[in-house]
Amino acid sequence: MTQAFAHVEVLGQVQGVGYREFTRTIAQRLGLAGWVRNRDDGCVEVAASGNASSIEALLAAVRRGPAGGNVHEVRTLPVDEHDALPKPFVIRR
Repeated sequence: MTQAFAHVEVLGQVQGVGYREFTRTIAQRLGLAGWVRNRDDGCVEVAASGNASSIEALLAAVRRGPAGGNVHEVRTLPVDEHDALPKPFVIRR
């Protein structure tokens, strides 16, 4: 099984709505490595690695967001496949 990676920034009403906890919960259920964090510009950033189907499931959830959020856009960022991601998936401060 090949390792898949995702690195995205999520724009919209995504801070103060439980977005990081929502993302961490799903990523941990999927067995992914990685992290989620709020950025100073109001976006949320997510980096994850794992099997391709689990990455796709996470990205689908990230596009949807939690009930209190409102995702306007998900932008793909460059991926460094040599960057070791923490497992289990964590919230970075």
